[in-house]
Amino acid sequence: MYNHSTMAAYRPLLRQTPLLWRSIQPRPIRIGFQYPRYASSSGGSQNRRGGGVGRFVGGLLIALVAGGAVLAYPTMTTTKEPPKPREAHIEYEKPRPQPHTKEDSRDLISSQHLQVKKSWEHPGVYCWGSNSGKVAAPDSPDSVVKTPRRIAYFDGQLIRDIKLDKDFGAAITERGDLVQWGTGFSHENPTPTPTLKGKNLMRLEISRDRIIALGKDGSVYSVPVAQSDQHVHPKSDSSWSFWSSPSSINYRRLNPSGLGWGESVKDIASGLEHVLLLTSKGRVFSAASSTSDFPSKGQLGIPGLTWATRPKGPYDQPHEILTLKGFNVSQIAAGDYHSLALEQDGRVFVFGDNTSGQLGFEVEKEIPFVDGPIPLPFSKIYRGTHEKPRVTSIAAGGANSFFTVDAARIAGPHDPPNAPDLGRITSDVWACGSGIWGSLGNGKWTHVSLGPSKIKSLSGLSEYDETTNHVVPIRLAYMSIGSTHAAAVMRNVTNVDASDKTSDQDTNWGADVLWWGGNEHYQLGTGRRNNVATPMYIGPLDGGKGDVEKGRGDEMHRLQIAPKTTVRLGEGGKGRKATVEQRVECGRFVSAVYSAP
Repeated sequence: MYNHSTMAAYRPLLRQTPLLWRSIQPRPIRIGFQYPRYASSSGGSQNRRGGGVGRFVGGLLIALVAGGAVLAYPTMTTTKEPPKPREAHIEYEKPRPQPHTKEDSRDLISSQHLQVKKSWEHPGVYCWGSNSGKVAAPDSPDSVVKTPRRIAYFDGQLIRDIKLDKDFGAAITERGDLVQWGTGFSHENPTPTPTLKGKNLMRLEISRDRIIALGKDGSVYSVPVAQSDQHVHPKSDSSWSFWSSPSSINYRRLNPSGLGWGESVKDIASGLEHVLLLTSKGRVFSAASSTSDFPSKGQLGIPGLTWATRPKGPYDQPHEILTLKGFNVSQIAAGDYHSLALEQDGRVFVFGDNTSGQLGFEVEKEIPFVDGPIPLPFSKIYRGTHEKPRVTSIAAGGANSFFTVDAARIAGPHDPPNAPDLGRITSDVWACGSGIWGSLGNGKWTHVSLGPSKIKSLSGLSEYDETTNHVVPIRLAYMSIGSTHAAAVMRNVTNVDASDKTSDQDTNWGADVLWWGGNEHYQLGTGRRNNVATPMYIGPLDGGKGDVEKGRGDEMHRLQIAPKTTVRLGEGGKGRKATVEQRVECGRFVSAVYSAP
């Protein structure tokens, strides 16, 4: 029988039991001390049986709870072992194909060597960008061509020059004939078609609706873009004058008047409505180059010349820019509505539209354009730098202008007369105009320019020349400027002398090309559509297929173009012998790399 001393002995044990157990136990334990009362007054034997049943049930519950606690305890107190670290799996470089010849070894070593080699084996034209006018890919229904693609018509051909608009294209074959294509040329047959033949053409420019072509003899031809306009015979009272050609194409001749003995046109540059003509004597002429609008933004460089004040005669007759007379102009360039001229001594003249600051001056609302050449003083830009600038080249396109400058280190007021870096040349590149698409290349997205800004990634570059054992500046070979994008071909050290007589480690390499600006039609060739505000490299023209074949599929390589050299064309160098180089062309939302003689 339970008593108070027994209960006192159990209390310490109850304090140590789990909560679940304690919540169940108190009531059964008190059964032995206070039996339940019943309404019946029957004998105490019933009370004793009820007490025995209660004790049995209580004991059973205690046993079940205790057993569950014993079983649950290990899971409640033990912690899970941390997962064992995964064993590192080392992936080794996949074995590359084994070379069998010196040439195989060079192909395996260098992507650049392979690119130069393929340009000789498979000359032609790669094109990309807008294809709304069937220019980048005449046989494709694609509206854009995102990465370089060959135009099959030009496979195996050398092209003297090429110009591209999103609606039409024009090229000069190796024989000097004009080829046109695109929906602007013909909606029914936009594929490349020879048009003007037998003129030995050398250079091309395009306006809004005409092609300006320069012959080797200095003749300048103006040809309609549309095929339908090339076969329309003019009325007898028209001021247009036409001549026949072997292909019966109607064209106009642009003949500058007053040329001296032996003087001829040696270069041309065109905007949307005007064209500049540079003669062998350094004189500059300008003329209207489009039938849709007469130049009205000062880009002709003739003060006061408008449609209303033009002299009698053909509306597109050339006029000499008298302000430049007496200066020996060596280069000309034209944007959509502005013009540049570079004197041989490095002085730059600008005229035309300046609404985006493309003339290198701050924009003034009262003076949206300048109708006569004015100098752009680079000496002010270099003031305080102890460097004497000389502009070495100019380029223009769209609403942008570009200048390359050789800056020579001169002595400052506190420099010793024998300072070691006196005379050191730094090559810089400057840009001005619209930068909303990143076309200034200076990393900024500006609508207008307050003046020329330096493209730092193209300026102050140098390399070690092993032939002279000196560090030399890396200049630009040339720039090609489109409507909203641009490309710069570097004049870095190149090599095309690898042969059977040299080591299998001796590889060829070409010139670097950098791209920037608008990319709304994939004209940068990156495969992506984002605009780029700083110059960047793109991949090889074949999309890296050659590198994959040589076991370099997981590597990134940049495009290099082959420098001018004389080689044998075709597979294995078994074709005809020719002088060839690759050139770059940025057009109106279209780009190209082509093989030129």
